[in-house]
Amino acid sequence: MAAEFAPLAVFLFVLFLLLGSGVWIGLALLGVAFVGMELFTVRPAGDAMMTTIWRSASSWSLTALPLFIWMGEILFRTRLSEDMFRGLSPWMARLPGGLLHTNVVGCTVFAAVSGSSAATLTTVGKMSIPELMRRNYPEKMVIGTLAGAATLGLMIPPSLTLIVYGVTINESITKLFIAGIVPGIVLAMMFMGYIAAYSFLSSDYKPDAEPQMSFAEKLSNSRFLIPILLLITLVIGSMYLGFATATEAAAFGVLGSMALAALQGSLSRVNFFESLMGATRTSAMIALILAGASFLSLSMGFTGLPRALAEWIASMQLSRFELLMALMVFYIVIGCFLDGISSVVLTIAVVEPMIRQAGIDIVWFGIFIVVVVEMAQITPPIGFNLFVLQGMTRHEMNYIAKAAIPMFLIMVVMVFVLIAVPELATWLPENMRDSPGG
Repeated sequence: MAAEFAPLAVFLFVLFLLLGSGVWIGLALLGVAFVGMELFTVRPAGDAMMTTIWRSASSWSLTALPLFIWMGEILFRTRLSEDMFRGLSPWMARLPGGLLHTNVVGCTVFAAVSGSSAATLTTVGKMSIPELMRRNYPEKMVIGTLAGAATLGLMIPPSLTLIVYGVTINESITKLFIAGIVPGIVLAMMFMGYIAAYSFLSSDYKPDAEPQMSFAEKLSNSRFLIPILLLITLVIGSMYLGFATATEAAAFGVLGSMALAALQGSLSRVNFFESLMGATRTSAMIALILAGASFLSLSMGFTGLPRALAEWIASMQLSRFELLMALMVFYIVIGCFLDGISSVVLTIAVVEPMIRQAGIDIVWFGIFIVVVVEMAQITPPIGFNLFVLQGMTRHEMNYIAKAAIPMFLIMVVMVFVLIAVPELATWLPENMRDSPGG
């Protein structure tokens, strides 16, 4: 057994050596895989690396990734956050917890056209933080709810993490997208329930009262939500009804977001170029990580390490629940040091045989892994949402991390809800119309 796991020690040593040296994650993965191929196989490493990188980069499913990123970049440069706040606030003001619900609902709405947790957080936060602070809402609640709700960008379609998971595990991205809708809404409702409970139980919850508005005035303000709701319907509806694949829906989304930006007067030559370059940089980074992970998966496959680990886990005779609990802790721990996409692509070659052997639904597991990766977005030291919020609020990292703890615990509860009611993630994809392609 020790001999079978010797490659694992080498892989981990080289990986931590490269990451600790400040090498980019994608290049570190390529380096680890190259060393593994040279030490443990007879196949020429250079030839294998070229073939694998080309195969991973030429995946048609991956085409959706830069398009969805570009859509989010375009919308980030529009007046979307101001319009969402104006449209949502009249309806949220009368709920228990008041305008704090705009953090959750705003993030849920923007997540449905962004796919990125950071873009969701920045877009909603740049408007909601100053507005809520001006109305004397508790600062910890403003920061905490925003940190938690922004992670919905990873689950509600179009999710960049689900695209990467689908490409890595060779599963339909459209099905994964549709599977994320109901769990995403349930998690958002759990966040809103926490806000309502806090408003009743906390003695320091004394925000300024909002002015009364008639029903007609509320409806008038709601017109600001129409463009973004139409865009959501176009992107998600076209996939669910089978009119478009994920890639085609992404193309619709880019065209729709450009039209929305043009109607708002936000689509200038400078904004267009900045959005294109922003999408290119992000897409290139993710593509490099995927290429490195693909080569690492091949290298590990030659050593027999994934099979040996799966057999070792099987020999422990863990129940499905025990396996899922072990994986939850595992992903939370590595999420403290790696971003979500890196966590998925780095581990899926080892984890996939385990979950298939345990009879766990691949689509359901995609949603499970996204919830757990969401937790990593708000856990130090590498919780990306915490860094974004630190830049926006100038608070210490400890202050922001403590504010996000209740949202982290709600996500833990969401994991158990998913395990107890797997149909939350599986019913919609099993009953959707077939799309014309992958």
